[in-house]
Amino acid sequence: MNELSGGRRSGGGGPLWLDGATATELQRAGMSVDGPWWTNRAMNTEADRTRLRGIHQGYLDAGAQVITANTFRCNLRALTRLGLFDAGLAWMVHAAVGVAQSAVRAVQDGRADGPRDAGGPLVAGSVGPVEDCYRPDLVPSDDELRAEHRWLATELMRVGVDLVLIETMNSEREARIALEEVRRAGARAWVGFVCDADARLLSGEKLAEAAAAAERDGAEAVLVNCTAPAGSETALRALRDACSGPIGAYPNIEDRAGIPRSAHVDRHVPAALGPDEFADLIARWDAEFALDVVGGCCGTTPEHLAAARDRLARSGR
Repeated sequence: MNELSGGRRSGGGGPLWLDGATATELQRAGMSVDGPWWTNRAMNTEADRTRLRGIHQGYLDAGAQVITANTFRCNLRALTRLGLFDAGLAWMVHAAVGVAQSAVRAVQDGRADGPRDAGGPLVAGSVGPVEDCYRPDLVPSDDELRAEHRWLATELMRVGVDLVLIETMNSEREARIALEEVRRAGARAWVGFVCDADARLLSGEKLAEAAAAAERDGAEAVLVNCTAPAGSETALRALRDACSGPIGAYPNIEDRAGIPRSAHVDRHVPAALGPDEFADLIARWDAEFALDVVGGCCGTTPEHLAAARDRLARSGR
C-alpha cells in the first residue's frame, strides 16, 4: 500500500492517497495563519496541537495513506524570525512531526501511545521554499539554500519521518538543492512544483525540464501542487511525457476570484469545487494520466478526499 513502483502504475492499480490542505483547514477551524507565525502557530499550545492532530485524523479517516506533517514553515529563517534559537528551532520541527505521528498511531490501534504498524500510513515531512512559494524572485543564494535545507532535512530524519515531501517549489534551482540535501540526509523524497497555466514554474522555467532533472536526481515521484485545476491538468500532461517514474497532483481548489495569486488572505476562502466535483476531476485525471499519487492542496477537506477515494474505488481503481 505504501510503496511506489519504479515505473508507471500498472493498469489495475490505484494511486497512493496523499492528504489534503492543512493551512486552510486551520483557517476553517478559526485559527489565524498570518505571518510571522504562519502555520507554526498550530504548535504553540496543547489545544492548538490537538486541533492540528484532529485535522490529520480527519484525513486518515477519509483514507489518506500519507499524512503531511506541519513543517512547511519550519525552516531556519522562518523560525529565527520568530525569535527562536537553538533547541527551540528543532523543537518546532519535532512537535509538528510528533503530532502527525500521534494521529497515525491513534488510527492504527485506537490510542495515541500505541505501537506503529510498519504497514500503516506514512508520515511525510514537508519542505517548502525557504522564502515565499509564490515569489521566485526571492529565492536566495545556493549556499543559503544548502544550509537551510540541510538543517531541516536533518531534523526531519532525527524525528523519524517516513519520507520528505519537497513541495510548492517555484524554481528548479531550489528544488534540486533541497532534493540534494534531503537525499544526503538519507530520506526518500518526492518533489512537487507550483505552476502557471502553461506548464511552467512560477520562475518561467519549463516544468518538463525541471521534473526530468528532479527524477534524475533521485525523486521517487514528481508532482504538481498548489496549482489551479486547469493548470494542474496541463502540468500533468507535461509530467507524463517527461517522467518515466511516478507522477501525481494535489491541486489548489480555493475560489480565489479577485484575489491575486501572491496575496495572502488570513481568512478561510471557500472551495471552488465541492466534494463531488473534486471527485469528478480526480477520476478524469486518473483515467487520462494513471495517477500514481493524488491528494489535495489549499481548499480541500477530508470530505473532498473521501469523495475522490470513493469514486475511484467504485470504478475499480
